[in-house]
Amino acid sequence: MLRASAVAGIFRLALKGRVLFLLALSGAGAAFAHDFLGPESCASCHPDAYAAWQASGHARAKQSLSALQQRDLRCVSCHSPNEAEQRQAGVSCETCHGGGQYYSPRYVMKDPELARLVGLTDPGEKQCLTCHDASSPSLKPFDFKTKLKAIDHWSAERAKRAEKKK
Repeated sequence: MLRASAVAGIFRLALKGRVLFLLALSGAGAAFAHDFLGPESCASCHPDAYAAWQASGHARAKQSLSALQQRDLRCVSCHSPNEAEQRQAGVSCETCHGGGQYYSPRYVMKDPELARLVGLTDPGEKQCLTCHDASSPSLKPFDFKTKLKAIDHWSAERAKRAEKKK
């Protein structure tokens, strides 16, 4: 008779196989317009991260532009990327972490490998530099380590999880 852990492992492999098949059919793991759920979909599981995002400049990035700049694609491409697809002005969770349709279910998020496999991205300096670069008209030199601390939306939740495990 199979042990419960073996059954769980077999189920995970089967699920990953289905996901890989669906991704192959769709053409790749790139996020499409229908993959975006909006930042509210993140709030129930990540309330501290959502609150930190709401208080951040990313959430209000489009509002920081003048009316003329809000019609300039050079500005909107960073201050409100994929607004038409996401139906979300500004820079949201999915702008950086990828469309959440496939990774947002709790059972997927509990398996970090599976979450990444179906589209969750952990952005790094390279992704930040797509907007925070030398060609930006209003930015000072971008120091990734300093700026990363300014957008920290993970430490509070990690500390709570660690406390619960004690």
